[in-house]
Amino acid sequence: MTFVPRTWLVGEVVAAATLNTEIRDQFNSMFAAWTAYTPVWTTSGTAPALGNGTLTGRYLKIGRTVIVHVSWTAGSSTAYGTGNYNFTVPFAAAAAGASLIGHAHLLGTARWVGQVVLSPSATTISAFFPNATNDPRVGFMTETRPEVHAATDQLRLTLVYESAT
Repeated sequence: MTFVPRTWLVGEVVAAATLNTEIRDQFNSMFAAWTAYTPVWTTSGTAPALGNGTLTGRYLKIGRTVIVHVSWTAGSSTAYGTGNYNFTVPFAAAAAGASLIGHAHLLGTARWVGQVVLSPSATTISAFFPNATNDPRVGFMTETRPEVHAATDQLRLTLVYESAT
């Protein structure tokens, strides 16, 4: 809910409703429950299909600061597509001149820890994981990286970023 506050005028008589909107409601929005949104899952190759899997997102926005969390669980009818995986964020990123890094966690056959990357002005995040258990270099999450995905695999992405608006 937070927004740019109004400009007050000298000698203005302030009503209770105005104070509630400009001060109380703004303050309360910083402690409100997170807002749910539905991320979109795309790839750089053949399109994936969620099937009976789940994909949820939620965020908290205070001014232009956004905290976002995406949760993906593969189902028995999930089609993984091909290519690099991307997930939409609720607001476009600011053109801040640098990519932002967050946390990625994949629970599959093994547990994998990686990073989430959001580029300036972007609307999608990408997860990066080690190429293999014996190769610490990272690459985009794909249908086979960091491992071949299966039903019940879970991906969790969390990031704090500055929105464009």
